[in-house]
Amino acid sequence: MELVPIRRTFTWRRKWSTFRRQMREMRMVAYGLAHKNHPILVHLIPIRRCNLSCTYCNEFDDHSPPVPVEELFRRIDHLAGLGTSIITLSGGEPMLHPDLDDVIRRIRKHGIMAGLLTNGYYLMPDRIEQLNQAGLDHLQISVDNVQPDDVSKKSLKVLDKKLAMLAEHAEFHVNINSVLGADVHRPEEALEVAQRAQAYGLATTVGIIHDGSGQLKPLSPDRRKIFEQVRDLGKSSFGRINKHNPFQDHLVKGKPNNWWWCRAGARYMYICEDGLVHYCSQQRGHPGIPLEQYTREDIRREYMTKKACAPYCTVSCVHQVSVIDRWRDRQTLEFDGKPKPSV
Repeated sequence: MELVPIRRTFTWRRKWSTFRRQMREMRMVAYGLAHKNHPILVHLIPIRRCNLSCTYCNEFDDHSPPVPVEELFRRIDHLAGLGTSIITLSGGEPMLHPDLDDVIRRIRKHGIMAGLLTNGYYLMPDRIEQLNQAGLDHLQISVDNVQPDDVSKKSLKVLDKKLAMLAEHAEFHVNINSVLGADVHRPEEALEVAQRAQAYGLATTVGIIHDGSGQLKPLSPDRRKIFEQVRDLGKSSFGRINKHNPFQDHLVKGKPNNWWWCRAGARYMYICEDGLVHYCSQQRGHPGIPLEQYTREDIRREYMTKKACAPYCTVSCVHQVSVIDRWRDRQTLEFDGKPKPSV
């Protein structure tokens, strides 16, 4: 496969944006350590539709309309009232939403950090500049293979030019994520993807593919080795968390994590296109409360509620958020598997 030349420019505007973002990240972490009754990370779904149909994904359809922008504004305003630190727009493919930039601006208006999970297909230099102007802080693309196949079209062959564009034009932090698991045909390509992304100066992470409930699909010994090689390349803040975090070390060996407390529904929340609060993308239906009814009492309850799915959970964003509270507040409430009414 022929790859485009690597070019990355460093402007004063980019350096200033990086400095400001890092200062805000430090304040976010300090606030999260000092106060526990607010969400740290929320995944907000502006549209369920996606232009791709990766076979391992259960988070998309091919027909749903975008959530009206005024409704998204109300949800963002409510999350701001709860003290949310980061809102990441996911999907589906969020770049299909016609008012995406206005949604990002609304997030940033509240002083909340704005993230975006995208397949990268719609990125062009002018579109990246629009995201710069909107105030985007973080963008993540999952690149699953070198050549597209029947599992995923998110391949390096298709996206390499997009990575070059991001390296040249993006003023926000860019992370390239790879996944390993039973459905990926050529797991060794994850290392090539990570090396290419780092050659562009982009951050890299690696995750473990999960089943339809977010649970572990154990890795074979050869895939464990690849996982460790890709993980050890990580130089970003997220990469360092993964590198030194025993969550994934246990999971790649098929061992449960019985010692952590999942704070989903409190420190991490997943807000679907219907505006309901869920533990995560793989545990939809719990607690299943409309966001406009969600209060700090709900946050305090879910913060203290054990989740039976936690030992074999592979949802890395929930792991990362839980690190802030790892040292405090053993959970004492039992999750009964039923949607909970708002308190």
